[in-house]
Amino acid sequence: MNILEQLLAILEPHWQESITLKRNDYLVSQGEKNNNLYLVEEGSLRVFIDDETEEHTIRFGYKNSIITALDTFLTDAPSSFYIQAIKKCKLKVISKSTYDKVINSSEENQELWKKMLEGFVYQQIEREIDLITYSPEKRFQRVFKRSPQVFQEIPQKYIASYLRMTPETLSRILKNLD
Repeated sequence: MNILEQLLAILEPHWQESITLKRNDYLVSQGEKNNNLYLVEEGSLRVFIDDETEEHTIRFGYKNSIITALDTFLTDAPSSFYIQAIKKCKLKVISKSTYDKVINSSEENQELWKKMLEGFVYQQIEREIDLITYSPEKRFQRVFKRSPQVFQEIPQKYIASYLRMTPETLSRILKNLD
């Protein structure tokens, strides 16, 4: 059982409610304090920032993944991010206070959360290296190898934003794969 599966098993009896989002609904808006943790049961979402000239996709959430505005979750400060449904979504919800009680109830749970955060930080480092170092083609290859599910769940325009390339560049890369 991987770290996420272990965490989900611990959280299973503690989810407080389920919510549904329609396509394009916002789960979190920039400037909000939403420090709930969500489990995606159906659908897909994107985490992005908007710098007034364009949106920059940072992360995706899809079936069996956990999603939150991590900046708010960790600091209780207003979020810098938007989280928006790409497709209709069904999400389970747990509040930060309940989550903290569950995680702090044992050393094993605390260690699991620490490993989860370490994995997340490592993923972010890999992403930064990809964006700074590699060509669009290589970025595509590395993300495809790490997360093939993204290419099954997420529309190409959002994948292009995530890879920091135009939709046309992504389309050309995909065409060359055939």
